[in-house]
Amino acid sequence: MTPAHVLTPGESTLKSRTQVMEPMPRIAVLADVHGNLPALLAAAEDIARRGIDTVINLGDHASGPLWPHETVAFLMQQKWIQMAGNCDRQLVQQAPIDHSASDRFAFERLTSDQIQWLRTLPPTASVSDAILGFHGTPSNDEVYLLEAVDDGRSRLAPRAELLQRIRGVTAPLMLCGHSHISRIVRIGEALIVNPGSIGLPAYTASHPEPHAMESGSPDARYAIVEKADHGWRAELVSVPYNHFAAAEQAWEHARADWALALCTGYVTI
Repeated sequence: MTPAHVLTPGESTLKSRTQVMEPMPRIAVLADVHGNLPALLAAAEDIARRGIDTVINLGDHASGPLWPHETVAFLMQQKWIQMAGNCDRQLVQQAPIDHSASDRFAFERLTSDQIQWLRTLPPTASVSDAILGFHGTPSNDEVYLLEAVDDGRSRLAPRAELLQRIRGVTAPLMLCGHSHISRIVRIGEALIVNPGSIGLPAYTASHPEPHAMESGSPDARYAIVEKADHGWRAELVSVPYNHFAAAEQAWEHARADWALALCTGYVTI
């Protein structure tokens, strides 16, 4: 079986609409790149080295004070299954005056073709009947699937809450992002995998209440899933890269919060 080829910016581009392929034996799952091109390239190199056949990208591609233009240019050239996250949706649907600082930074640097590519991305993607990918939950890209938030910190969502969030979904493998926290949860016959974040290992947010998400490491994170004899199984992967370069880029654009998160995987020290 021929491994997936990672295209470079000089090679021919793929048409922008997501192409859903038949499931392959091994699949790399990534999410929440947030314009961090060095982290994305390190993960893509690791994926290619492992001979991974299919890549699914769960969204939030550009938003952040890093390399949004270069990141989207790279993603547009990949033969990957790709969808939109909440930041992608906000970036292309909201009026610029309503953008967050991270969305505004990206919007001002993306070309019209790149904005249009983001517009074409679906909120969910299915691979046959076996896999459903989405950014937050199957029905809401701004809600965490596997986490609950209390007193400013996150924890694993109670089973009852999780079941409510996936009610009506029958896919035996569900792939989610948004929280930037790597998790594997098996509930009934279903396996749910959050690969963690490629490009932003910690952040603060105000919804559903002020809270922090911290991975505790600056590494780029992704997951590998494959069909086994008794169901789907998953592996969480942590890839080191030159995170100091990413932190310096954030610092140069007056985002000390991102610089700290990129260096440490924490929002405070």
